[in-house]
Amino acid sequence: MTTTSTALQNAVNAMTSGENLYDVIIICTTDDHQANFWMERLSMGLCAGKRVLACSEDWNSNGGAGNGLGTLYAYQKACKLATEKYDMDLAALLSAGEISAALFHTAGKGTRMAPLPASENNNKPGVKLPILLEKSDGSTTPITVLEAVIRQTGVYAASRKGRLSVFWGDQVFLPSAPFVYTPTHHIDIMCTLLGKTAPTAEEWTAQGLEKYGVIAVLDSGNAAQVEKVDHATAVKMLTSLGQISRVGPSLGSFSVSAMILDGLCAEYDKELTDKTAKLDTDPHFWMPLTLPEPEYTSLMAQKGIEEQVSKLHHQRMAKFSQKLQLGEDNTSMGLFGAVDVGSDACWWDYGLLKLYSKNNLKLLEDGEDARMLRQFMSLSDKQAHSQLAAAVTVDDVSCVTGCEIRTRGEIKSSVLCNVTANEIDAEGAIIVNCIAPKITAGKGAILHNLISPDADITAEAGSVQVAVTEENGDSLRLKSRMDIDGGKQWKLKLEDLNGDVTFEDIFKKNKNADIGAIEIKRLELYQQAKEKL
Repeated sequence: MTTTSTALQNAVNAMTSGENLYDVIIICTTDDHQANFWMERLSMGLCAGKRVLACSEDWNSNGGAGNGLGTLYAYQKACKLATEKYDMDLAALLSAGEISAALFHTAGKGTRMAPLPASENNNKPGVKLPILLEKSDGSTTPITVLEAVIRQTGVYAASRKGRLSVFWGDQVFLPSAPFVYTPTHHIDIMCTLLGKTAPTAEEWTAQGLEKYGVIAVLDSGNAAQVEKVDHATAVKMLTSLGQISRVGPSLGSFSVSAMILDGLCAEYDKELTDKTAKLDTDPHFWMPLTLPEPEYTSLMAQKGIEEQVSKLHHQRMAKFSQKLQLGEDNTSMGLFGAVDVGSDACWWDYGLLKLYSKNNLKLLEDGEDARMLRQFMSLSDKQAHSQLAAAVTVDDVSCVTGCEIRTRGEIKSSVLCNVTANEIDAEGAIIVNCIAPKITAGKGAILHNLISPDADITAEAGSVQVAVTEENGDSLRLKSRMDIDGGKQWKLKLEDLNGDVTFEDIFKKNKNADIGAIEIKRLELYQQAKEKL
């Protein structure tokens, strides 16, 4: 086994051991219904025995808080909820280094995944993957995208006592670099460091680094963030800080010490109280903390921000750093560093419809990447919890878990989870949480949450069909195709598929939907349909 293979195997073993999760899991949601849903689901399932705190981002301005202020606001709400729910002083325990905590941002429309989030009533992280998750009561349910992310990121928990880790949730990865480490900086950001030395101008261009937010690690071990610049500009910007040692694209996810966290909350107390400003971590926290003022104002000018505005903000963050004496001799920790996930990491992104399809069908493939994904998903038995009639044929690669096919069927190169039917014909399809007398799905088709006890379900190649269920049990079938980009078609009528209804219409209708009540109704309807077949 190669060094990379060993590292990946160590990572997946840790992720599936059941022993590596954060002590406190904070979920930042769009509304209170979603918060209640995740509190209950995670506490009963993947995060049983941990402290789960879910809260909504009830920001006053329409543009939201941004992921900078949004992180601070969600943390403050979680601290209050921890006291109310667990009689727990979250801030004090973090400051004492007694616990680890992770915050997962889940808000967003999910336009690039459309129409799947609509089927979960705008609960984008609740989109189901075609793999079973066992709950604390012994029952099973399809695992969600968020649960997969929580399972994956937990391997960093042991290294982050006394720190808040922040993640955005639709990418799962297996690090090929060590995931157990000793933090050396108050802020550390995850990235993929490329090569063993600083790239040349030619390598910078070849690797497309001018298209990304880039973390540059200096010879001192400290790091800085630069955003979408060419090689010459990056070198010039960082000259006063030191020589560049290694660089790589930022993943955005980060962890901060309790001191930084408390300091940022105090610094932005007015903004957090008024709930009207919008600040993001990269341009408003990390860049002004790590770049000289002229370079910072130059980068912000590219975003259309006036020089004087950028200067004032840079000065504010400089005073913040001085106030906390960050990077001074009285502390052994630097200010800003990098956590390398490794250039050979396995990546499974579910944030686009095409990637959702690609990475779920990867479960059927050969090769190390597919084998690691199956192991990560605990898919040792490709027909676990299934009842298949003798006349049902399943090829060697298909995964059919939690399914009941009662009379006949043929399943080829497909992934099915929690599917009930009398008959089924599926080839190259993904079918999750569906029930009908007969289901026919062609190559590339995706079926999600469809409950049809009285009528067959037919999906041609590349067809995407989901059910949008209301609290009273009424249901709308929403259709799309694999060649339709939900982001580009968000406001357009797909008249051949859905008549006058747009993806945006469904999103607006689903606002503040009681997803917990709808999930209960969906389970009830599924059981009724099962008895009727």
